[in-house]
This record gives sequence, C-alpha cells and structure tokens, in this order.
Amino acid sequence: MHPITLQEPFRAVFYAPFYAALARGAYAAEGVAVTLRDGTVPSLAKDAVLAGEADLAWGGPMRILLAHEADPASPLRNFGAVVMGDPFFLIGRTPRPDFRLTDLASLTLGTVSEVPTPWWTLQHDIRLAGLDPTGVRRVTGRSMAENTEAVANGTLDVAQVFEPLVSSLVGAGRAHVWHVAASRGPTAYTTFTSTTERLVARHAEFKAMLRGLARTLAWVAASPPEALADAVEACFPELPRPLLVGALGRYKAQGLWTGDPFYPEEAFTRLETAMHSAGAITRKPGFAATADNGIVVEALSEAR
Repeated sequence: MHPITLQEPFRAVFYAPFYAALARGAYAAEGVAVTLRDGTVPSLAKDAVLAGEADLAWGGPMRILLAHEADPASPLRNFGAVVMGDPFFLIGRTPRPDFRLTDLASLTLGTVSEVPTPWWTLQHDIRLAGLDPTGVRRVTGRSMAENTEAVANGTLDVAQVFEPLVSSLVGAGRAHVWHVAASRGPTAYTTFTSTTERLVARHAEFKAMLRGLARTLAWVAASPPEALADAVEACFPELPRPLLVGALGRYKAQGLWTGDPFYPEEAFTRLETAMHSAGAITRKPGFAATADNGIVVEALSEAR
C-alpha cells in the first residue's frame, strides 16, 4: 500500500486513541505504513490535507462545517469517529454538587480561548437550559491554564477547561468539577479528515487504517486507563504518570471515545445545531454533504 502521512492538529490527552493506534502498530498490522506529522495549530491540520502535505488529518468536524460555510463545494469530508463526547468541564474553587447552567447568570465564566468549539457547544447548552448565553459574563482572552489558576486563587468563579488541567487541580484539592460537558450526549469532536479525491485515491489505505482504528478503540474500551497510559505516555513526557492515568480514567469513565469508528449522525447534528445557534455558520449543510460513512462500513465489514 502507499505510505500515508497523517496530520496531528495539536497534542492533547483526549486524542489518546489516535496515539495508541500508532504506538501499538495497529495500522502497520493492517499493511499500511503511517507517519505522523506533528501539529501545533488546530486550524492548520485541514490546510495540510488541502495542500497535499498530508493524506489525512484528525480534528474537529467543526473545521469542515466552517469550510462548507465558506464554500459549499468544499472537497473536505469527515470519516472515522473517535472523540464523540465533549472533553471539556466547568470547574470552580469549592464543591457545588447542585450546580446548574442557569447559575452562570450570577457568575463570571472563563471560557476557552484556544479553540472555539467548547464555547459554541456550551452556549447552546446554556440556551437550552433557559438562559440567554449572551448575558453570561465571560473572560475570553486568557488561556485555560491562566483561568484554572484564577479559579484556584479565587479571582474567577468558574472556568471551562480540559484534561489534564482538571485532574491536576482536582487532585491537589484546588478546584472541583461543577459540570461535565460530555453529559449532554454524543457530540462530534474528532474524526479523520480528507478530501473526496484522496478518499478515492487512498481508499484501500484509509480502509486499512479504519480497521486498525477499530481494533484500537475496542482495545481502549476493554483496557484500564493504566494500559492506555502505557501506550501513549511517550507522547506526554511532561505529564507525571499518575496525572496522565487520572486524566485518561476520567475521560474513559465518561465514554468520551466511541466503541468503533462509525460516525453517528446524532453527534454531527448536535455540533451543527450548536454552531448554527452560535452564529458560527449561517446554514446547515447536513451530514451527507460533509461526512462519509460508506468507507467506514466497508472497513468494518472487512474487519469482522
């Protein structure tokens, strides 16, 4: 098979199954050589695919929705679901087991500045809860790390963050989880991305990768977080092992990762609806125009 270049958007704990597939040789076992191209800027992953610098990338389907908003004829397509839960949390300094999203009316919230999806999806949850999200007092210009410190120091009421920041503060007794975004249900957060042309030209290779990904996701579902940490810890040399295990365990307990790479339309629709209500997109292109589950069905049928 033709060697494949896979573009990473940026390094994140919630992408663990992608790293595990590479570390455990899941793609090589299916006969395809895959090289990871490191990434640091999420929005550039799809650009690497469009420029032919990578055969495919993983990342947020929101990028493809934005691309189709700008150009209805965009060749970008999503396939191969992995992260179908929202990996973000709301944390506060003291325990608040009775927290409701409507409580944000009287609080100052530090939202994620690094990427837009967490706020788009949260604002829709707030709207559904009965509160106008435009009335929420937000701190928008600080990093997640800065917001977590502000919560711990008592200068910010609540912050929207992901792992391992959550486990780091909670483990140290400096913050508490108030709200788990994954509790809203399936939300399309991470899939493979390629172009319609590449989906044809690299059909066999992509199917092989999907078979390897399917076996990896089944292994993740059946394994303790310690085993997943063993597989991916080389990707996170700066994280103490107990912190990595704790972060992976929290995500696993929430069912963040799918059991197989089939892309559930429900997860896509929830993301598309949130982006539309946030004004990020002005029209809804729909699942069929942006996703390809056909190749996934083929790959999974061959894996059985």
